[in-house]
Amino acid sequence: MKPRSLILSAAFAVGLIALSAPIVHSMNPSLSAMVAETAPIPQAQIPPNIQAAVTAPDRSAEDKALDAGRKPDQTLAFFGIKPGMKVADVFAGGGYTTELLSRAVGPTGTVYSQNGPFPEKYKKIADAWHARLQKPVLKNVVEVDKPFSAPDLLPVVPGTLDAVLINLNYHDLVGFKADMAKVNAAVFASLKPGGVYGIVDHSAQAGSGDRDTTTLHRIDENFVIGQVEKAGFKLGASSSALRHPEDDRTWFVFAHRGETDRFILKFVKPE
Repeated sequence: MKPRSLILSAAFAVGLIALSAPIVHSMNPSLSAMVAETAPIPQAQIPPNIQAAVTAPDRSAEDKALDAGRKPDQTLAFFGIKPGMKVADVFAGGGYTTELLSRAVGPTGTVYSQNGPFPEKYKKIADAWHARLQKPVLKNVVEVDKPFSAPDLLPVVPGTLDAVLINLNYHDLVGFKADMAKVNAAVFASLKPGGVYGIVDHSAQAGSGDRDTTTLHRIDENFVIGQVEKAGFKLGASSSALRHPEDDRTWFVFAHRGETDRFILKFVKPE
């Protein structure tokens, strides 16, 4: 083989390796959380309890309409939600995620659905949350009305939860000036060693920090990683299931529901 051919073959091989290598999403090498971003989970590998939770015929039409954009089967499977688990939904909002968790952990599991005090302008969300928790299917849910600064944010024996999720609301907590050191410390205390802290949120431009939390309703992924790792967590994995590369991260979230680029981060409490 001629030298030029050797060079081209080597370049082609390097290209193949690069294409097959895992995507590393972190843009800040100073963070300890340089992890490969995994591809979406094949539908055939979604656990039965999660498939059943998402496809339950008695879920509301309003909730089901959100599924295509939020892909709850992907997120719950990625976070490893199993029957019998004790989990929490922090800043549950209207309870969309709470209900899915309730169905996924089943009657032998428990879900702590937490919201802080609702200002009057959010009364509709509060009413929707309270109404949802009255559903018989959610009898395994414990309502938690506590401010985010409470040291006992989740009223459980320390070290007993399997997973805690914040779905699309971490940016709001930051924007509302919640003390995130206290929130993350409370989550850390509630989890078992090896427990999962799962965060899904709308991606802001790299390096923007918390700049867009109250305007575009986005947050910088590495800003979140830095805050959560400071609480003692380690980033174990991230998923590309909600990536939208066509989003330049300047869109107003509520004008592009289900179309924004979102990160899915799975933090783990060290053993």
